[in-house]
Amino acid sequence: MEQQPETQVETGTSPFNNEAPGPMATPEAEQPWQEWVQPVTDFLSDLPDELGKFFSDYKQPLVTVGLIVAAFITVKLTFALIGAINDIPLLAPIFELVGISYTAWFVYRYLLKASNRSELVSEFDALKSQVLGKKDS
Repeated sequence: MEQQPETQVETGTSPFNNEAPGPMATPEAEQPWQEWVQPVTDFLSDLPDELGKFFSDYKQPLVTVGLIVAAFITVKLTFALIGAINDIPLLAPIFELVGISYTAWFVYRYLLKASNRSELVSEFDALKSQVLGKKDS
């Protein structure tokens, strides 16, 4: 006959908690992530006002920095475009020929004779007065 181990049962003590239930846990204790969510939502709700204030306070420096960056990008793109055009066979020599031809025409038209030079000076003065404004004498 097989012997079964004896199990002891203690009366009066239980491994389980027999106390009356206490108050329910608060949602904050159940969800600890809410401790850092609240500051983040507060920051994000204030962000449009803070950005608006920042841009209104520093409008002139931001415009200046933006123009400098835009000018830098424009110069880089222009150099890239000129480099790409210069790499096309026969196009660079054609542009050089056009430039030399225009320079020769300009010298012949405006710089060889004194009357033509005075005409060029008067046209330049007219353009200067249009751009800069007329001075009252």
